[in-house]
Amino acid sequence: MIFSTLSKASLALLAASILLVLLAPQEAEAHSWASCIDWRFKSTKNPSWSDKNGECAGYARRFPLGKSFAGLDSDDPNRHYQQSHKNPSPENSLACSNGKQGEEPGADETMGKPVTSAYNGRDKRGRKTGQMTITKAGGQLCIRWPAKNHAVKDEKNRPVTIALSGVNPTKDPTQKEFLKNIVANLNYKNCTDKGSNTDIWPCGGCFKLPANLKTGYYVMQWRWLLNSNEFYTSCADINVKA
Repeated sequence: MIFSTLSKASLALLAASILLVLLAPQEAEAHSWASCIDWRFKSTKNPSWSDKNGECAGYARRFPLGKSFAGLDSDDPNRHYQQSHKNPSPENSLACSNGKQGEEPGADETMGKPVTSAYNGRDKRGRKTGQMTITKAGGQLCIRWPAKNHAVKDEKNRPVTIALSGVNPTKDPTQKEFLKNIVANLNYKNCTDKGSNTDIWPCGGCFKLPANLKTGYYVMQWRWLLNSNEFYTSCADINVKA
């Protein structure tokens, strides 16, 4: 056997090397998603996206509670959803993940029936899910996402687009429909509390909703372009009240 020609010292060195590789922190490229749709800062003078300096008052659809907000790319199913780029144009891609389609199918983010059923309940694994965002026309929303190693200096900074449906839709808009109503462009690299682990930097951006929104439910899409044809999206419902 091949191991018979190796000394005990060589075998020990080989075993140690393999163990180091297995235990070393993984810095592989990862992909982002919107975790919180309505982030509330504890201090507006020193806004921070970290858990110790704020809290979430509204989540993406069927968002599981109790896990690290940056750790859901290894969830089952993973949280990030990359739209298909096999279609002639990205405008034809599925806007909100159904957990089946796309280059990287994510968790199910299709509209609930009724809309509220995607919140304050249980996901398919029995975990509690977050609450829906409640806001008002002209109000400010702050959305949070994990950097996932893409907010460092050598990464190109492509903006996050925020789009809205019309009031009280009966199904999720198409991507073409979302692109007709982009209400904000946010800085992807707007991160705080930066430590040595660039995967878990908390990032986010704030914007004001249109002042002419009618009361009712709206579908909101968070969409980020990583590379030339890699679009990642997250969908949520917001309840606009008078």
